[in-house]
Amino acid sequence: MTLIKPRRPRATHHRVAEGEAWPLGATPDRHGVNFAVHSAHAERVELCLFAADGRTEVERLALPGFTHGVWHGYVHGLRPGQLYGLRVHGPYEPAAGWRFNPALLLLDPHARAIDRPLVSGPALFAYPLGHDDQDLAMNVNDNGALAPKCRVVRGAFDWGDDEPPRVPPQDTVFYEVHVKGFTQAMPGVPPEWRGTYAGLASPPALQHLQDLGVTSVELLPVQAFIDDGFLQDAGLTNYWGYNTVAFFAPEPRYGGPDPVTEFKAMVKALHAAGLEVILDVVYNHTGEGNHLGPTLSLKGIDNPGYYRLAEEARYYTDHTGTGNTVDTSSPTALRLVLDSLRYWVTDMHVDGFRFDLASALGRDAQGRFDHRSPFFAALAQDPVLARVKLIAEPWDLGPDGYQVGGFPPGWMEWNGRYRDAVRDYWRNTDGSLPEFAAALCGGADMHRPRRRPPWTSVNLVTVHDGFTLHDLVSYDGKHNEANGEGNADGEAHNRSWNCGAEGPSDDLSVRSLRERQCRNFLATLFASLGVPLLLGGDEIGRTQGGNNNAYCQDNEISWFDWARAGEHAPLHGFVRGLVRLRQELAVLRPRAWPADGNDDPGGCPAIEWHSVWGQHMTPQEWNNPQVRCVAAVIEGRDGEEAVLLLFNATPEEAMFTLPKEAPEREWAVRVDTRTAEVPPPDEGPVASGAHWTLEAFSMAVLTAPAKGPQ
Repeated sequence: MTLIKPRRPRATHHRVAEGEAWPLGATPDRHGVNFAVHSAHAERVELCLFAADGRTEVERLALPGFTHGVWHGYVHGLRPGQLYGLRVHGPYEPAAGWRFNPALLLLDPHARAIDRPLVSGPALFAYPLGHDDQDLAMNVNDNGALAPKCRVVRGAFDWGDDEPPRVPPQDTVFYEVHVKGFTQAMPGVPPEWRGTYAGLASPPALQHLQDLGVTSVELLPVQAFIDDGFLQDAGLTNYWGYNTVAFFAPEPRYGGPDPVTEFKAMVKALHAAGLEVILDVVYNHTGEGNHLGPTLSLKGIDNPGYYRLAEEARYYTDHTGTGNTVDTSSPTALRLVLDSLRYWVTDMHVDGFRFDLASALGRDAQGRFDHRSPFFAALAQDPVLARVKLIAEPWDLGPDGYQVGGFPPGWMEWNGRYRDAVRDYWRNTDGSLPEFAAALCGGADMHRPRRRPPWTSVNLVTVHDGFTLHDLVSYDGKHNEANGEGNADGEAHNRSWNCGAEGPSDDLSVRSLRERQCRNFLATLFASLGVPLLLGGDEIGRTQGGNNNAYCQDNEISWFDWARAGEHAPLHGFVRGLVRLRQELAVLRPRAWPADGNDDPGGCPAIEWHSVWGQHMTPQEWNNPQVRCVAAVIEGRDGEEAVLLLFNATPEEAMFTLPKEAPEREWAVRVDTRTAEVPPPDEGPVASGAHWTLEAFSMAVLTAPAKGPQ
């Protein structure tokens, strides 16, 4: 390989002053732009200005100021829209953890916008690909013409009377959705808006969300991410987006010429429709990968300041399965993450965050998970972030990484135990009843002893990674051949059941059972204590053809197939009915645990458990692995309605005796999963102590006036 030294641009013509060390990033005013970047160990940092073509470097300016590890300078005469990048000088000694390489143009970690979607390529690597010494060799080819550029952003936007909906956590219904996949094929959305921020804010999209009744739209990653080289080689893309590079910049492929403004307009429209905007954020790692990955930003600016390095500093500690882990015990990385979070709240008006692999963020300097770690401590005292929803995916791949129930007060958590227990119960697994009972209680056994409220548990049956609900009841095994990895990727133990046939079936009995199972999962989800999360598209029978790891499928496999919406209109109506019923029943949305009650296996004093005979469940029944039928009474406070849940996860119909009460109550049937209608037609009231028959694999929800003070 011929090594070519970087060509210097033409002479400087902008005047540069020292400027300020804060805020970090590019901050314009009426007279110019202040630039500040943290790089405590660099020898020099150069600001490179580019023409509008994004290829021609027109000027290179050394930042003259250096204060507490921050290089800074104020460039007179620059305006918003200016394209720029950074070249950072220092030792290139990967074995010691230093990866400075001024031949590479780097993204400002605090850049508010980038000029193009990020795709990997040989020019983005700090070493010559294919070299015998791998990353120990230095690539001196100037990549300025090919590298992505940052864009100076003014940030002005007319928010008008925009107000965050501030949905109380116990009243929240999350709807997890992909910006592009939701509207790429949605009828009524203008073609140029499909798959974009504007598409998500379009009237047809808003109408669907409002009609469904969800409160909070949880978007898969929208911070700018990179497509890996191996995916490009296979003709695929990083569709999900869990490979972030720029923590402040909206992903440009979902926007037009001005993604920042378009994102803000989307948030404003969603707020006007009464919907919160929750971002799925990936701060646990970046798209720079391991020691052989590309150098795009942090790796070439301050490698040991941003990443957890292994004992042999050439390599990275990998608690995420992606090659690197951001070190939030480091003040440098912690400030970057906190600045980014505050920016998305204050400037972009988002309402909360779901943190991918959040356990990785809660590790201390020794790498141990600690709910008193610097990250948790910083968030707990931050006045901006204290008012938004913080949701953890409470696990990572490191030691003691599975931390369901282990996050600090104020956090909500994706409840992986809930997903596993509910799936096991409805597929007729021996011994699944006690864990199913705990799931219905919203993880009371985990959260109540630590005085964490019921809304801590975010209950989920399906999410983006794994089967859709339709596929959960249609496939025993994964079918990921389209991913090009020989079906070796994706979770192998899905706790799924195909109901008698693998994949599509014309057998009416199989199809009927699948439809009922879908209703069982959904009714369980919306009748459980805690906060429900609905995977976008489950309400219209979205299928991925058995692919349970469609992270790289930016095509019909992942996009919503709105043509199926009519076919699944009864399911859509069923979900709408469940959402409205949950909103009506305050007893399913408690703010706190009751102070008294029993000690049944679910750990929740709000629920009384009964057998099919109407008697209190005995220890022998709880411990019998064959028991699949149970009744649960959730007693309301005075003035509220009580809820009676009946469950039958057996292949035979079951006759229940409703619990006897004095005085008797009449229970109204609100849901019976043998039908999609809510409430079911032609169902009269059922008295306490009366008999009620449940079809095989079905459940029912009944309500009655609360007993009131006894």
